[in-house]
Amino acid sequence: MESTKVMVEFTLNGKAQKVAVKPTHTLLKVLRDTFGFKGTKASCEKGECGACTVLLDGRAVNSCLVLAPEVDGRSVVTIEDLNKDNKLDPIQEAFLEEGAVQCGFCTPGMIMAAKALLDENPDPEEREIKEALAGNLCRCTGYTRIIGAVSKAAQKRKGAGAGER
Repeated sequence: MESTKVMVEFTLNGKAQKVAVKPTHTLLKVLRDTFGFKGTKASCEKGECGACTVLLDGRAVNSCLVLAPEVDGRSVVTIEDLNKDNKLDPIQEAFLEEGAVQCGFCTPGMIMAAKALLDENPDPEEREIKEALAGNLCRCTGYTRIIGAVSKAAQKRKGAGAGER
């Protein structure tokens, strides 16, 4: 039996895209298999770990829980969009500087969750950082360095001029 595909038009990392997808495919599958964006990690695929976090209309979402047709007419931003002109985003720099990158598997999801937070709240308190990262699991170690990295990223963004990214 041949499966039907639907056409989905959306903005991916600032570029208009038009792609035919199976209605049952997730955004995660489309990002990885159709666009080759492997920075968005496939891990639990149940919305429990946050490794597949992307921004959908500026909000952090688990791409494994979003059906691809749901992004029609919307904007998706992945970790690949943060590296501009071979220059790391201040959040990425802070994660490296604070040693918040352990095995690295959870890192893209953590960074995207941090970006959603900092885009909305450029000067978060530690409690707010913990809440923003609550859906992202790191199995390597504790979260002290990750929380420190998000705080440092907030300071870096202020220094670089808030709103540039």
